[in-house]
Amino acid sequence: MSMLEQFLPAFLEEVVGDRFGRYSKYIIQDRAIPDVRDGLKPVQRRILYAMYDSGNTPDKPYRKSAKTVGDVMGNFHPHGDASIYDGMVRMAQPWKMGHLLVDGHGNWGSMDDDPPAAMRYTEARLSPMAMELLRDIEKRTVLFKDNFDNTAKEPVVLPARYPNLLVNGVSGISSGFATEIPPHNLREVIDACVALIDKPEMETEELMAILRGPDFPTGGIIMGEEGIRDAYRTGKGRIYIRAKTAIEDLRGGKQQIVVTEIPYQIVKSKLVAAIDLLRAEKKVEGIAEVRDESGRAGLRIVIELKKEADAEGILAYLLKKTDLQVAYSFNMVAIVNKAPRQLGLKDMLAAYVAHQKEVVTHRTQFDLEKAEDRAHVLEGLVKALNLLDEVIETIKASKNRQDAQNNLMAKFGFTERQADAILTLQLYRLTNLEISSLEKEHADTMKKIQQLRAILDNPKKLMAVIKDELGDIRGKYGIDRRSVIQGEVEELKVNLEVTVPSEEVIVTLSRQGYVKRTSLLSFNRSGGDLGSSGVKEGDAIRWSLQPNTLDSLLLFTQKGQYFLLPVHQIPEFKWKDTGTAIVNVLPLSKDDRIVSVVPVTAGDWNAIAEADGGASAGNGAADALVFVTRRGQVKRTLLAEYATSRSTAIAACKVADGDEVLSVYRSDGTPEIMLVTEAGMSIRFEESDVSLQGRVAGGVRGIALKEGDAVAGGFPVAGDEGEVLVLTDLGYAKRSLLIDYPQQGRGGKGIQTFEFKEGKRVRPNGAKLIAAFHVKEAAALAAVTAGGAVREFSSEDAPIEDRRSQGKSVAAVERTDLLTESFRKPLQA
Repeated sequence: MSMLEQFLPAFLEEVVGDRFGRYSKYIIQDRAIPDVRDGLKPVQRRILYAMYDSGNTPDKPYRKSAKTVGDVMGNFHPHGDASIYDGMVRMAQPWKMGHLLVDGHGNWGSMDDDPPAAMRYTEARLSPMAMELLRDIEKRTVLFKDNFDNTAKEPVVLPARYPNLLVNGVSGISSGFATEIPPHNLREVIDACVALIDKPEMETEELMAILRGPDFPTGGIIMGEEGIRDAYRTGKGRIYIRAKTAIEDLRGGKQQIVVTEIPYQIVKSKLVAAIDLLRAEKKVEGIAEVRDESGRAGLRIVIELKKEADAEGILAYLLKKTDLQVAYSFNMVAIVNKAPRQLGLKDMLAAYVAHQKEVVTHRTQFDLEKAEDRAHVLEGLVKALNLLDEVIETIKASKNRQDAQNNLMAKFGFTERQADAILTLQLYRLTNLEISSLEKEHADTMKKIQQLRAILDNPKKLMAVIKDELGDIRGKYGIDRRSVIQGEVEELKVNLEVTVPSEEVIVTLSRQGYVKRTSLLSFNRSGGDLGSSGVKEGDAIRWSLQPNTLDSLLLFTQKGQYFLLPVHQIPEFKWKDTGTAIVNVLPLSKDDRIVSVVPVTAGDWNAIAEADGGASAGNGAADALVFVTRRGQVKRTLLAEYATSRSTAIAACKVADGDEVLSVYRSDGTPEIMLVTEAGMSIRFEESDVSLQGRVAGGVRGIALKEGDAVAGGFPVAGDEGEVLVLTDLGYAKRSLLIDYPQQGRGGKGIQTFEFKEGKRVRPNGAKLIAAFHVKEAAALAAVTAGGAVREFSSEDAPIEDRRSQGKSVAAVERTDLLTESFRKPLQA
């Protein structure tokens, strides 16, 4: 047979599947997931048993960790020494364990993530708490199995005389499974166990009245009772752990935030560094210094604040942006009958109680066997002492020890065990006092046998023993709760003032879409002239505002969308710079453009919130936005509808096909709206005729348009003061008195406001109106041609004429490059 014929073909997926399946089974069962009964991973169990087996107990001196690691690796755990020492270190760190299982001596690391000293330098021994996990192990209470090379025996599970899985918790990741069980308070866990023993049908809600939630060794505030309830019911849940903080007053009106407890498993040094980085990068205003003052007295992080800083606001920001508050997710997975299972609280406690029933039953059986053997021996000794002379004669007459043993069994009816005990009896035991003590010991032993049998025969007595022993551990090792449980998750609201310094600035947005934020210092140094702002050739400033950095801008587009842009997020430039394209700041689509900018202050939003969103404002609400579209639709919506925290485009108004938003302005209580169309028609009607609608509504008809006509301008008016200025595509303009425009009903055809010249011998004044304005005093205006040329003029250049007049040329343009739009030039910010 050739070499090739000795190999069988196999599919790769079958081979890999089989190998990985076996590997996964090993990782899950023998590496990363704890047993539900003793709450230990195999490496932890082996470390504790190796220390116990070698006599490294609390009543003995400390022993080098390297010796323990060597014993574990050589006898029980066939893996690297680093993984064994890591497991040992964790059991000796008080900030990770609810109750230490290893009593360490030397450098075992710190909360700052400092590594422990090498195993050759540190010393350790079992803690008294670990002895409770191992207690009674020599009494056949648990099964033992062969070690990896069949040279020794190791326990499959420890007796675990208290519910270690919940008390110390565990964290682990394996193939396809992970576990995250937090530490709990020993007293509460034992009380819950006892309650479940007394009432096995007890529900999770009842157990939670006793075991309220986790208790982390690092303390802190636990928020989210609902998350705890979910975890205890299903094995999965989410809570939040918040550091324990206090605000202290200092001299000179200063304050400081003092942190005395941090969330579980958070590295203190990294937390301090993260807070200090926020200070250094000026992400938060008001922090003067961050210090770690932790020492023998305990943990203490001090965040010293500047004078008049908002301590509460800064604390809220730090809780939100750093690990002073973290989310903790329960994933309570443990090995049950050699398989991983997700368990609720009741399942865990029930599994532990069942384990204790087995442990106490096996221990009682072991003690009973020992007691029965001893009683048997004592019975023989007492009988022999009553027949002492005959027994001695029989022994003297025997040839040797074996003959003496046989003779005693034959002549007096002693068993082999009794005969052997008689032969080994020491002579001093023949005194009257010793005979009495043997009789007393026999009586005591018989009483003990009776008690042990009663325990085995009566499940209630067995449970009573478990309860008593749990109670002893509770009294001996129980400690007060360290973590405070808060029912509701407190929402963190960070005031903008905390992260952004309040400053008056100038924001400009050009018609080509270049935006910038400029400090008043840069503006004043450049001469304090709004007309000197840096713009690209052929561009012009369209909007100029002077908001505070804490304010925001509502930017509305022609397609009926809007963006909320906080002023502090606008890039800062010098006054002579052109700024940056708006598309670098906002996700504005290429085929859309900004048509209106409405500034809103923090006070506006606060007022809306206090008024419950303005819902009670009614139809006459002044705090509303008015939309005007090209096809004559008008919509009025409460400003409250536009409050958002999103940075993406949001629907502001429903826009029909072929229509677009012309302008949006904030209603200031002006009672009327005026619309002017391209064909020279106008209408003036009451704002209250436009009922309030929702944010995505399409509005109502403002003016009935003739075919081919469109709205050229829409603006608020009131009373009879001022004029209406209109401008044609050929640069002709005129003003007509507002008093000449009577109020009409919304939705009508309106009245004429401009007369176009027609005829071969008449010089044309334009084909349509491109803009309309309400002016009360001289205003600087700018008009833009289709080719991008800007024409500037004053409202005073337009004559005051009748509504039906033909206007005067104020901006000379070529017939091949007509005006397409016009806007007021910002004279002041």
